[in-house]
Amino acid sequence: MIPAYRDPRGGARFPLDPPRWCGPGRVPLLLTDLPGIPRAAFDPGARGVWRYRAALPFVPRAPITLGEGATPLLPLRLGGVTVAVKAEWMMPTGSFKDRGTTVMLSLLRAQGVREILEDSSGNGGASVAAYAAAGGITATILAPESTSAAKTLQMRAHGATVALIPGSRQDTSAAAEARAESVFYASHAWHPFFLQGTKTLAYELFEDLGGQAPDNVIVPCGAGSNVLGCAIGFAELVRAGLIARLPRIFAAQPAACAPVADAFAGRPPGPVAPTIAEGTAIAAPVRLPEILAALRASGGAAVALPETAIAAATRSLAAAGMFVEPTAAQPAAALGVLLAQGTITPPETTVLVLTGSGLKAAARWTELLAES
Repeated sequence: MIPAYRDPRGGARFPLDPPRWCGPGRVPLLLTDLPGIPRAAFDPGARGVWRYRAALPFVPRAPITLGEGATPLLPLRLGGVTVAVKAEWMMPTGSFKDRGTTVMLSLLRAQGVREILEDSSGNGGASVAAYAAAGGITATILAPESTSAAKTLQMRAHGATVALIPGSRQDTSAAAEARAESVFYASHAWHPFFLQGTKTLAYELFEDLGGQAPDNVIVPCGAGSNVLGCAIGFAELVRAGLIARLPRIFAAQPAACAPVADAFAGRPPGPVAPTIAEGTAIAAPVRLPEILAALRASGGAAVALPETAIAAATRSLAAAGMFVEPTAAQPAAALGVLLAQGTITPPETTVLVLTGSGLKAAARWTELLAES
């Protein structure tokens, strides 16, 4: 079957060309299921994301790449148990977003797109700005006015035009969607090919663990691109016969903005408040039904975390040598909750996906150190 975009809610399908970021009526799209690839199809001459190019539905002749992927899997003793930490903060722009951006922008450039718009609370915009610069693409990034100065500085350093939007993260998304009629909206939250990049995390973990899947994967969750990327990637590994079952996927969110955790528990949405985990402060994820379906299909769950737990986890990781931003520390905080519940047990293989560098959050770290 020829790969195509699909509307997961209505069933309609659309060709991969011409470029599109959504379906009619601005419904979010995914791709039709792909079969996965055998280990023999992993590119022996490549490391990182493009090692798994054969698993992509479209491979450009000249990808825009900065060496993303191939992040280390590190052992860590935390909360009395040993877990594995996937060091996604060790990416070219300091966050996991590079996995999705390299694939999304490589496709768009091959399709002739030369000017793009993105909205971001920081890491996504920094990643898009860097890869747009590397690929000769003009980029405009909209960001909430509360975004870390380090992140907007990074965007500007790569030559992107940055506009700070008053109000919430959702206000920024609305402003970007309003401009999408006049410039291509290369949104990491909307474009289906971004998920084709984040799915390579599953392939990489499979190799990191010697040809097997972990029992559990815990990821920070805002727009859900790591939840959905893992769900897509591990499902392909199952279809390719490389693993027998999906690992359980757990989404970690701040209680101050936890739409996924609220919906998963069947609660009405709680009030939104400021959070130190700014990268996951997304009150209305566009793929909420798909995120919930992925968590349930894997046997996983969603965890809402108090600010004190996120702060404590951020400090604990730093004390172990891992300097990440509070957003990225949420899996470590969620681990404690899941262990206390008995949902995760010490003998299981559990991977914490730590997504963003502490260098992105100097102001937050200044506050954390002052508090301690």
